[in-house]
Amino acid sequence: VDARGLACPMPVVMVQKEVKKSNPAELTVLVITMAVENVTRFAGSQGYKVAVKADGEDFTLILTK
Repeated sequence: VDARGLACPMPVVMVQKEVKKSNPAELTVLVITMAVENVTRFAGSQGYKVAVKADGEDFTLILTK
């Protein structure tokens, strides 16, 4: 899910839709700084563990069950 440049709550909404649609065992999410906390919180509520990799203003979140 590429949600870079989108203001909250859109990154969380995009991740919610993908989780609901396919319930993936692993999901890669690209976001900017301000969305990291909200996407991480949502992912945790759905049983995912989150690994965060920073690249300047962009972050890659790897969600795994």
